[in-house]
Amino acid sequence: MTQRTIVVIGGTSGIGLEIAKEVVARGDRVVLTGRDQQRAEAIAASIGENATGLGVDISEPETIAASLASIGQVHGLVLAAIERDANSVREYDIARARRLVTLKLVGYTETVHALLDRLEPSVDTGIVLFGGRAKDAPYPGSTTVATINGGVEGLTHSMALELAPMRVNGLHPGIIGDSPFWADKTAALDGYQSRTPGGTLATMADIVGATMFLLDNRGVSGISLNVDRGWRLT
Repeated sequence: MTQRTIVVIGGTSGIGLEIAKEVVARGDRVVLTGRDQQRAEAIAASIGENATGLGVDISEPETIAASLASIGQVHGLVLAAIERDANSVREYDIARARRLVTLKLVGYTETVHALLDRLEPSVDTGIVLFGGRAKDAPYPGSTTVATINGGVEGLTHSMALELAPMRVNGLHPGIIGDSPFWADKTAALDGYQSRTPGGTLATMADIVGATMFLLDNRGVSGISLNVDRGWRLT
């Protein structure tokens, strides 16, 4: 079987890093990115010889094309780079809102645009955009996050239509109990667990598995996949 190359934007920590590890574990090559070149290279080296690290800051869209210039043919793309933001209408921080909108909507789109000449134009090529459940489960301070994740859903639909036969899907995690952000927030996790059918939150392994499904399954395009173990059913 031919070795494939998967690019993971935001692959130096958290879920993105776990996805990068899984890509290599299954025998493919991964190009993982983070804002700092040296850190990205060090993390790639820790994964193995089939991992390459690049410094890419998608909050600065004008720099993306040059930062990705060294990448060759690409068979899959995961846009997992995120930043967390608490912003409300009453205490609105324009600078923070602008940065996050730029990172996830403009930055995601420009990354795909910059790699289009190297993305294999085939149904075997999958692109996965990370959003989040705040799009339909807002919380206090989620004004920007909820809006952007709704935008990711729209972007998924638009790209799936425009880029076919390549497949584009959105992945929207709920509360991931064992992620670095949530793992030590015991009181909050107890509340979320009590409202989740079965009393167990989704895990990082669940998100990795869902990402691989969206990358690989040739029959799936233009969907927004919620991974939260049915949290919103209760």
